[in-house]
Amino acid sequence: MAKDVYHDLVKEALEMEGWVVTHDPYFLSIGVGRRRVAADFAAEKFIIAEKNTEKILVEIKSFITSSNINELHHSVGQYDFYALLLEEQEPNRIPFLAMPKDAYDDLIREPIVQTFLDRHNVKLIIFDVQNPIIHAWKR
Repeated sequence: MAKDVYHDLVKEALEMEGWVVTHDPYFLSIGVGRRRVAADFAAEKFIIAEKNTEKILVEIKSFITSSNINELHHSVGQYDFYALLLEEQEPNRIPFLAMPKDAYDDLIREPIVQTFLDRHNVKLIIFDVQNPIIHAWKR
């Protein structure tokens, strides 16, 4: 399985925010366990105020193709599939789609893109492509 171009950068950015990567990659079973898909990684963060652990699954997309819209279509389809599998296998783990800030800024200019993301309930991690920094969490 090939890692996304920004895999290590996003992983480092999350770790700098206090997340612990627990699986790299994170496998989800399809059907009766005969087939599996692999999301980029899973992470956990202990939340002191709630004395609880928040668990996330992160799928990273580079958006380096010639069309950010086509990349978004593909990414949201993959995100939806992982979210469905998580509902069945680990409902307390929250899926996130990680995307570069420049791609997000380009796409979000179109009002229909926000509607599309809302309709699919896509949770985003917006990251910097030059430095291990998370610019925003969109829940």
